[in-house]
Amino acid sequence: MIIKALCDYYDRMAALPDSGIAPPGWEWKEVPFVVVIDSDGRLVQIDDTREGDGKKKRGKRYLVPQWEKRTVGISPNLLCDMASYVFGIAANSKPERLAAQRLAFVERHREVFGDTPEARGFLTFIDSLDVGTLQSQSCWQEIFDINPNVSFRYAGDSRLIAEIPEIQVAIASSSGTNDSPLGRCMVSGTIGPVCRLHASIKGVRGAQSSGASLVAFNSAVYESYGKSQGLVAPVCEEVAFKYTTALNMLLSRQDGQNLLVGDATAVFWSLEKTTFEDDFAAFFMEPPKDDPGRAISAIQRLLSSPITGWYVEEENDTTFCYLALSPNAARISIRDWRVGTVQEFASKIRQHFEDFAIVKSPREPQHYSNYRILANVASQDDYNNVPPALGGELMAAALSGCQYPATLIQAALRRVHSDVKNRVTPVRAAVIKAWLNRNLRFNPTPNSKEISMELDTSQPSIGYQLGRLFAVLERVQERASGGSLNSTIRERFYGAACATPVTVFANLLRLKNHHLAKIVSRGEVVYFERLFGEIMSHVDDFPAHLDLQDQGRFAIGYYHQRQAFFAEKTAEPTKEETQD
Repeated sequence: MIIKALCDYYDRMAALPDSGIAPPGWEWKEVPFVVVIDSDGRLVQIDDTREGDGKKKRGKRYLVPQWEKRTVGISPNLLCDMASYVFGIAANSKPERLAAQRLAFVERHREVFGDTPEARGFLTFIDSLDVGTLQSQSCWQEIFDINPNVSFRYAGDSRLIAEIPEIQVAIASSSGTNDSPLGRCMVSGTIGPVCRLHASIKGVRGAQSSGASLVAFNSAVYESYGKSQGLVAPVCEEVAFKYTTALNMLLSRQDGQNLLVGDATAVFWSLEKTTFEDDFAAFFMEPPKDDPGRAISAIQRLLSSPITGWYVEEENDTTFCYLALSPNAARISIRDWRVGTVQEFASKIRQHFEDFAIVKSPREPQHYSNYRILANVASQDDYNNVPPALGGELMAAALSGCQYPATLIQAALRRVHSDVKNRVTPVRAAVIKAWLNRNLRFNPTPNSKEISMELDTSQPSIGYQLGRLFAVLERVQERASGGSLNSTIRERFYGAACATPVTVFANLLRLKNHHLAKIVSRGEVVYFERLFGEIMSHVDDFPAHLDLQDQGRFAIGYYHQRQAFFAEKTAEPTKEETQD
């Protein structure tokens, strides 16, 4: 199903004249160096196509004949190959192997192009290669050291030799002889040449730089009925080319059709052009510094789509696919695969944002990216400390509407307990609220109520009300001290109040009378007394222990009550209160 969906995406892109997807038998390659020769095969110069600085230097991408799938053998490629094949030079390579690679490179081009007039200069150059002349080029030492991809063009012609029409005809003629065995393709159902070795997939984070295989049978334990390699699960060469080309294109594109999800690399596409496909990455990625409004615009379109019709009208039934990949030795593992309509995905993601919505300062981002969510629940607020699987589990819950992973709230509460200075930040509060509400929908319990975006004085949870009580006690302490405290009860007693309320609240309530006596404004004292009375009307007793979920509700109650104080900017006492 995955391969079929990728083939359908290839067909969609191939139908577009400006899509840039490689035609059958070709692929896009980064070529840092282009050898310029004249029509007689003499070296003119070597062009350095790279742009950027330092390690960020990248060569220009060219459309070249598709490369062979290499293992340990020697397999030269046409008109574009590594320097070890083209020149027979490379650092840290055995001379006898380099000589064999260069000989194979020359012989293959003689066999393919023969007497093709447009190839004569090129064939003369590789036949009579003069390394001494090449060494005079300023980039020669670098070519020797890094063994880059190298291609060719004629002086006065901006095209690569591989782009000359007559050369392409010769290449097509040579590929007509195919010795691959015939078989029925498991994807298309047609009978044709079976692909023995599928092309490598590049761009998956953590995989080998040379690429890894999505489909491979390279050991006897995977073989059966005397069949080996691609014959074990036959896929015709056309299908193998389409799915590998489409997947490599998705992984290499810079216009937002791939993103990192925890330790995996995800790609996504729709089978027809949609706005949702363009917006998808912006839903979950941290907004780019050069275009911070892009994510906000995309999310606003998503949230307002039931009213405006975005992603609903013409895109309603369009199929959308999501594929997450991670490296596994020389192979690539499928971490997640989801397919559905645009409307189905949009509704699930919209619910995800609604679950994470919470009252907060205007300075806070309106919506939180997955990166920001995970970083704020990781040790030391460092994204590198996020548990490997958590990112993928969070994404899966957002796309499927299922429960968020238990590790998410556990990580958030651990961070609340360890971060004595900040405790319940807006991001952590949003995480805890989202987890609790979604868990309640899947596991409803009597006398339970979903947590709202802002303060809810009627919330029946004892944990929520105790969190509110702790916030009021802290506020009274702050008002009594006039802001001169080195530390508040939040830093000293939050952990105990959240986990074992009975051990601290009695003492804190006695201390609050001492703090109230220091507050100058009589109206403010009355305000706090009434607030204590309202909260305590929901509290029958202080529990000896709060479980994980009530600790989460405690955090939200504390956060909501603090936000209410910030919104009020210290409640103005009424005239009646002042006269009491």
